[in-house]
Amino acid sequence: MKRVIIFMVLVLATILNAKEVEYKPFILALQEAGNIDSIALKTKAKLIESGFEIAGEYSPYARSKIIIVTNDELKKLAGKTKYGGFGVAQRVSLTELNGSVQVSYTNPIYMFHAYQMKGNIKPIFENLKTALGFIKEYGPDDGLEAEDIEEYHYKFLMPYFDDFLELEEYDTYEQAISMVEKGLELKAGGTSKIYRIDIPGKKVSIFGVSLSVEEGADKFVMTEIDFKSIRSTAHLPYEMMVIGNEVIALHTKFRIAINFPDLDMMGSHSFMGIMGAPGDIEDALEIVAKGGKD
Repeated sequence: MKRVIIFMVLVLATILNAKEVEYKPFILALQEAGNIDSIALKTKAKLIESGFEIAGEYSPYARSKIIIVTNDELKKLAGKTKYGGFGVAQRVSLTELNGSVQVSYTNPIYMFHAYQMKGNIKPIFENLKTALGFIKEYGPDDGLEAEDIEEYHYKFLMPYFDDFLELEEYDTYEQAISMVEKGLELKAGGTSKIYRIDIPGKKVSIFGVSLSVEEGADKFVMTEIDFKSIRSTAHLPYEMMVIGNEVIALHTKFRIAINFPDLDMMGSHSFMGIMGAPGDIEDALEIVAKGGKD
């Protein structure tokens, strides 16, 4: 009996001391010398061969490329929760730095929890890992547990996932889509359309938007906050969602902080350095949502 009790105590102690799995926002898949354009072509071919569809791509600044991918499984997962559409796309980035090209992608498991999705994201993760490779997760020095990602906010009084920017409201989904498309066609607020993904069976569409004006510009923001030796280029682009008759977006402070949770509030390379960015990004997205009307 004494041995049984000791065994039970040891098992209980092991369970209580077991550390939850921690996740980081990005995954480094490959780092090699070569031409970024050639590596991008190979990367796209691998993604397509693995069943992903290329929803869009762009180069936000010199020596960088971003490829947006999705597939039927991601679309199904996105449709399981009201705001799961924010996780319908995975972002794959190529960044040329110090003579080599870094190929990275957003961590599907991290983003799954960040956008409070339901279902099983692990097959998507395994598919991306098989297609592109896996060296390590990266971003902050310390990862976050699933529960902390789901309830994430940077600091007291900072926004949570569901503190959305309510950009505009229309009579119908079709009208909302038409106005956003018009705004992007006009490149309103210094924006450009990177992609649009519709969620099957839902009146939900996600638009990826690049920004080029004021402190909200992609290049300005990333120059300030993306300074580590392994770049987090796959932070871009920002998203807008048409859900029913509404046009919304993630609060910019949340959208930046969830990918850069260890970014300092003050000092060099900090939130203070992009103090004007959240407002400028919101202004640009709102102009798009209004069909280009300032």
